[in-house]
Amino acid sequence: MTKYKYIYGPVPSRRLGSSLGISPIPEKTCNYSCVYCQLGRTDKLVNKRSEFFKLEDIIAELKAYDWKSANVDVITIVGEGEPTLYSKLGELIEETKKITNKTVAVITNGALMSDPDVRSELMCADIVLPSIDAYNDEIFRKIDRPYGKLNFDEISEGLRIFSEEYKGQLMIEIMLVDEMNNSEKDIEGFKKYLASINYDKLYINTPVRPPAEANIRAVDKDSIKYAVDELVGISIDMLASGDFFSDTEDTYEAVLSITSRHPMSQFELKGFLDSRKLEEKELADIYAKMETDDRVNIIDYKGIKTYRSRKEI
Repeated sequence: MTKYKYIYGPVPSRRLGSSLGISPIPEKTCNYSCVYCQLGRTDKLVNKRSEFFKLEDIIAELKAYDWKSANVDVITIVGEGEPTLYSKLGELIEETKKITNKTVAVITNGALMSDPDVRSELMCADIVLPSIDAYNDEIFRKIDRPYGKLNFDEISEGLRIFSEEYKGQLMIEIMLVDEMNNSEKDIEGFKKYLASINYDKLYINTPVRPPAEANIRAVDKDSIKYAVDELVGISIDMLASGDFFSDTEDTYEAVLSITSRHPMSQFELKGFLDSRKLEEKELADIYAKMETDDRVNIIDYKGIKTYRSRKEI
C-alpha cells in the first residue's frame, strides 16, 4: 500500500460523501486557538501565509493516487491546521482539478476572508465551508482566541463580500459552546449576522470530541434544536446519526417536508432514508418518485445531487 504524507482517506462524510483529504499545513498550525479544538491548543499561532510543503510534492501524491479503484466523491482541502494559510492554495485547487474532475471543497475557519487574495483563490473551489463561532468581537476572542492582529469586523466584511461574489456552494458551520454562544440572545445575534451573508446551507455543531480546554462543554439537544429552528439550519448530530427529525409517518411526505426547509444532498437524503429502515423496493420507489415529482427540484452540481422541494406542499 502506498504511504502518503499529504493526502488521506477517503473518509465518510455525511455532508460531502466519500472524502479524500489534502493536508497542506503542518499539524496545529493555525491563526486561531479555539477553546473547543480537538487537536488541543495551537502550537504554532501564526497569520503569515507560507508554502509549508512544496506544491509539487502534494501534486505528485495526487497524481500517484489510484483514482480508478478509489470511491471518492469529493476532494477536501483541510488537514490539521488552517488551509488558507497555505500560500499556494489557489494553485493547489487548480492543479487538483487538472488531475481529477471530482468536486473540490475547502474547509476553513474563515479568518483570512478579509484578504482579497484568499477570496480570489477560494473562488476556484466548488464548495467552501467556513466556520462562524461568534457574531461579535467579544465572543470571537473568547471562543476562537485569534492571532492578535485579526479583526472580527474585517473578517465579517470579507465573508460578506465573498458570499456575494462566489459562484460555488457556500456552507456555513456554527459551533455552539455551552454558556458561551448558545443563549436565546446569542441565537438572535447569529440570525442578524447571517442575514448579511448569501449562503447555501447552515450547519449547527457542538464539541463532541475532547476539547482544548477542560471546562468546555457541548450544548444539550434542546439548545441544538432551538438553534436549528431559529436559524433554519441542519444539526451535524442529525447527519452523524442519519436522523433528520420528522414526525410525519409517511416517509415520502417527510422528505418533502424536510427538503422544503433544508435542501438535502444525496448523502444526507440517504442517511435519513437509512434511519427509516425501509425495504429496498420502498427505497427505490421513493427515489423514482422524486425524479418525476414536479414539487421536487433536483440540482446536479459536479455529480452531487441536491434535493429541494417547494414550500407549498
